[in-house]
Amino acid sequence: MSNDGRFAGQVAMVTGAGSGIGRAAALRLVREGAAVVIADIAAERASAVAAEVADLGGDAEAAVADVADAGAVRRTVARALERFGKIDILVSNAGWDKVMPFVDTDEALWDKVIAVNYRGHLASTHAVVPHMIERGTGRIVLVASDAGRVGSTGEVVYSGAKGAVIAFTKALARETARSGVNVNCVAPGLTDTPMLAGVTEGHEKLMAAIIRSIPLGRTALPEEVAAAVLFFASPDAAYITGQTLSVNGGLSMV
Repeated sequence: MSNDGRFAGQVAMVTGAGSGIGRAAALRLVREGAAVVIADIAAERASAVAAEVADLGGDAEAAVADVADAGAVRRTVARALERFGKIDILVSNAGWDKVMPFVDTDEALWDKVIAVNYRGHLASTHAVVPHMIERGTGRIVLVASDAGRVGSTGEVVYSGAKGAVIAFTKALARETARSGVNVNCVAPGLTDTPMLAGVTEGHEKLMAAIIRSIPLGRTALPEEVAAAVLFFASPDAAYITGQTLSVNGGLSMV
């Protein structure tokens, strides 16, 4: 951990931080000086990442939080503020999906996809943004998906939820800009995470075809998406708000 990194003295909260992009962002924030709240639905994953932070010499609080439960998110934020006194950065990252044709989906699937991938972002930001407005400073980075920009076969409901996150980013950025709070969005393409492995099982031919169509010829590493997240969280992005950055190897160019 760096005591003079670009996030030295700052506190970040990362949802879905137990694996994949969230874990990569949390560990990089720690390496650059931040203390981090590791929020994840799975206690064992949150604790494991907090242990990694300790090995780096950093400061982390593991928190079990299902972002689909707004009350649980509020309690997590309250505990974080009690321990650290502030939250400078929110990385709202948690997500979930199941790949299938839209005609085969049902309302239970719709509800879960929307609860995690859209309402989860609402819950996380709603719990944190009053504190940021009161302090007159803050950085919010929402992790959506390139599916929300261009659509994705087999992920129709997920695409709609992620598109909502992108629109939400713009509107919230307008509301909070004069209060010193920047709100931006990262839209990853296919990224080598446990979530991707889970949703693509049984769809290997489709995934191989998509990867062949990516100009850079491969999926992203979680650390590569985390680099974009940290840019938006950093002072380098002080004059950027309401924007969405695709990290997709050139699969879509919008």
